[in-house]
Amino acid sequence: MKLYLGIDVGGTTVKGIVLTENGKSVCSGEIQTLYGEELADCIEELAERLVLNSGAVFSALAGIGVGCPGIIDSEHGTVIYAANLKLKDYPLAKLLSEKLNVPVKLCNDANAAALGEAKFGAGKGYTDSVLITLGTGVGGGIVIGGKMFEGFKSAGAEIGHMVIERDGTRCSCGRRGCFEAYCSARALTNKTRYEMEEDVSSEMWKTYTHDTADGRTAFEYMDTDRTARRIVDWYLSHLTCGVTNIANIFRPQVVMLGGGVAAQGTRLTEPLQKLVNKELFGGTEYAPVKIECATLGNKAGVYGAAALIME
Repeated sequence: MKLYLGIDVGGTTVKGIVLTENGKSVCSGEIQTLYGEELADCIEELAERLVLNSGAVFSALAGIGVGCPGIIDSEHGTVIYAANLKLKDYPLAKLLSEKLNVPVKLCNDANAAALGEAKFGAGKGYTDSVLITLGTGVGGGIVIGGKMFEGFKSAGAEIGHMVIERDGTRCSCGRRGCFEAYCSARALTNKTRYEMEEDVSSEMWKTYTHDTADGRTAFEYMDTDRTARRIVDWYLSHLTCGVTNIANIFRPQVVMLGGGVAAQGTRLTEPLQKLVNKELFGGTEYAPVKIECATLGNKAGVYGAAALIME
């Protein structure tokens, strides 16, 4: 039985998992991330530990898939640039393959997460899906025909930096009106705090202060507080715009929502589904697009990295 090792490189930890070909987890683990030229060394150490814990040997591995942040040249297995890892033109796949004597594939971490959800999570059973992560920023990835859509020397699908309001709020990327500037957890938190300050009678003050209000606050009070309801409607309006744009361009069978805001579950997806259905080009009769919450959480990256070897 062949085994597949997936590695997800993060700024703090490197996570890994060993899977069977049907996606069953054999073992998993993590290690502290080392930066710069030492990154391959910490991945090597984690890989050796995982193979040992799985009771297998490296010859039993079909290969190793690695999801890594930054601008990635998947074809040549190179990290072109990853500022937070202090890497530039770093041939990670080649280094790991030489160290461990197994095939290694490399891709952007957001693409790996999208592939993980497509193969083993909310997108299982669909050929075409999009993952949109609503966290500190807005990111995601696209899977078409069961394979990642990467583009040329992909940095990942920069879904969050699609403009949804021309000359709107300034985004961290420097542009104005980006999807991320309105639909990240940070944007929702900032909007909530601002509206609370504008309405000192809001019931949200019963539980939260300006400093403790976050992306959950308005959803918790949306049924009883007019200001909270207005915040949620504002958020859903912008999220609908972004999701509908993606749906109209790629016509996936399912759009999966991940990240902290997606923890709202059906309180988020059900009204969003209705709004997207109204705006979807051509309506829903010919090519409906389902809105679902992602199911793998922070494991999506390692599952997707392992799935790189299964393609």
